[in-house]
Amino acid sequence: MFVVYRESFMQIIVTGRHLEITVPIRAYAEQKMGKLPRYFDRIVEIEMVASKPDPREFEVEIKVDAEHITTFVAKTTGTDLYACIDETVDKLERQLTDHKTRLRNRKHNV
Repeated sequence: MFVVYRESFMQIIVTGRHLEITVPIRAYAEQKMGKLPRYFDRIVEIEMVASKPDPREFEVEIKVDAEHITTFVAKTTGTDLYACIDETVDKLERQLTDHKTRLRNRKHNV
């Protein structure tokens, strides 16, 4: 029996709108978003856009593109950029877990 492993390359994009993305912010975001394939393994690209619409408020939006599936999107606003990144990643973890559960249950329904 031969087992073929498909190599998947996930791309992580971190951009800022009206906000400069520093090296520590980029590293923190990439570390957090790098954990998302644990919850769903068909992720192709993760894109984060951090913006500062208000002088005292940050907004983080993360889009996850997966193979053969619509895009997963989560958005959070708050006063701390790092907390917004954490909360947005938590929302996406939940979405990906729910989607994977729905896929498993649908396949095993007889």
